[in-house]
Amino acid sequence: MKAIIVTKQGPADGLQLKEVEKPTPRDNEVLVKVHAATVTAGDVILRKLPTLAFIPLRLFGLRKKTTPGHEFAGEIEAVGEAVNRFKPGDQVFGTTTGLSTGANAEYVCVPESSSTGVLALKPASMTYEEAAAVPIGGMTALQILRKAHVQPSQKVLIYGASGSVGSYAVQIAKALGAEVTGVCSTRNLDMVRSLGADHVIDYTQEDFAERGETYDVIFDAVGKSSPSTNKKALKESGVYLSIRSSTSEKAEDLVFLRELIEAGKIRAVIDRRYPLEQTAEAHRYVETGRKAGNVVITVANGDTR
Repeated sequence: MKAIIVTKQGPADGLQLKEVEKPTPRDNEVLVKVHAATVTAGDVILRKLPTLAFIPLRLFGLRKKTTPGHEFAGEIEAVGEAVNRFKPGDQVFGTTTGLSTGANAEYVCVPESSSTGVLALKPASMTYEEAAAVPIGGMTALQILRKAHVQPSQKVLIYGASGSVGSYAVQIAKALGAEVTGVCSTRNLDMVRSLGADHVIDYTQEDFAERGETYDVIFDAVGKSSPSTNKKALKESGVYLSIRSSTSEKAEDLVFLRELIEAGKIRAVIDRRYPLEQTAEAHRYVETGRKAGNVVITVANGDTR
């Protein structure tokens, strides 16, 4: 099978397409034919880390991957003897967090249940490309917003509303009944509006803290807003949230996101698509920091539902 291999840590040139042996699932694993995967900001960060940096990261369930790619969607081709929740032919989506091999490949083996990477049936209403772009951004936004116990009619501001996490945060906050303000750059204003934001602010033209508005919740979805700015715009009883908060991956959260998707309350935002052989180029684009939503790697030809 074809897979992207990390030949060296550092530059994107170290990501090379190679022919490798097709994996065989262990008793507790499923073999997924990958239709689509992604390149996230986290993938870029991990690619650039020196090898020794992964030693402490293993305490958090992260390890150096021979093949990158933390998100995927595809079809189960085979299952191990101990697997009972999935069967061949199931369309699934999930993550490879904690595994030594990622999803930028034609096939990947993932555990049926895991304390890090997660797996669930794919939303029937989404293509494989769309579904691959959901797990990490969607689960991160969901878990962090839950910490604020968002209530209907509360005013929620999402800083970095056009990114992978921010775009899901806007939609989840709306699904919870909040009045949502999205902060993004000029070129992404219409996109953030299309996600359901009640108000949008162009951070290149205006400082949201100087508008005189205060919010029940401020979620910095990119980790770039200043504490003093947030304090000025936060209600006295308000809650500040940051992308830097600790999160975990839970299969039940992925199922919850699937239910929101099937109810028409969440959609994926895809900025660009690249074929598997151009994964290094996808990394270079993500590294610019200009992506809106998600960057998808198309692996299998003919992305059907």
